[in-house]
Amino acid sequence: MIRRIQQGLLAEGVAVSIAKLCTWFGIPRRTVYYKPVKAAPKVDPRFAEPIKKMIEEEPSFGYRTVAWLLGFNKNTVQRIFQIKGWQVRKRAVGMRPRIQAVPSVAAAPNERWSTDLARIWTGKDGWASLALVIDCHTRELLGWHLSKSGKATTASAALEHALIARFGTLGRVEEEFLLRSDNGLVFTSHHFTAIVRCYGLKQEFITPHCPQQNGMVERFIRTLKEQCVHRHRFESSQHAMRVIGDWIAFYNNRRPHQALAMRTPAEAFILAA
Repeated sequence: MIRRIQQGLLAEGVAVSIAKLCTWFGIPRRTVYYKPVKAAPKVDPRFAEPIKKMIEEEPSFGYRTVAWLLGFNKNTVQRIFQIKGWQVRKRAVGMRPRIQAVPSVAAAPNERWSTDLARIWTGKDGWASLALVIDCHTRELLGWHLSKSGKATTASAALEHALIARFGTLGRVEEEFLLRSDNGLVFTSHHFTAIVRCYGLKQEFITPHCPQQNGMVERFIRTLKEQCVHRHRFESSQHAMRVIGDWIAFYNNRRPHQALAMRTPAEAFILAA
């Protein structure tokens, strides 16, 4: 009302401030500037409650993973995430230059595997080394081994685990495929290189100081730590092996990947076979 009166006076050539008009009419000035707050959009509890329960159990899951596991529409889940403020915070993108190099991807299963080591705190048993082997096409974690020593025997045990998981037995594989790794002492040792040759695999090494060339397994290690390792306080190496083994089974058989058209690694292998 005050603004309409002010506009009417201006039309007649009389300029009066809003403060003076409020004084004349005995109206608090703050009411002129008040804007009603829009009510928060309503969220159907049939969707919100199971979503909240899942992200409380797995706080690092994004809306696509949650939607797939619950069987909900991903747009509905994304809208609820936005309304409730449940989005997973993304890491800031750094400004360091990255060289263009061959990524660790593959066009078919068993075309390229990737391997690396990670350090895990196991409580009373101290630090342990976790060796991993992943298929770069299906993203399936094929082999892993946890050991107190970070020697070549740990990496070779993970590789043998992967060969048994994929081919059912140990022995020289008929098809030659690549095994990618960094240039660490473990993967360049005589013991490990001899094991790789023995099973008919061909090694390839990334360019020094370019971990993005081994990005498939590096990204898996980050996911493993965010969704499993950092959420538990391991009491011993046996406790760590049990928890990590259960999570890897979940990862391979139940966790969907956007890069796999929201399929699990196990489903991607069956489809590609």
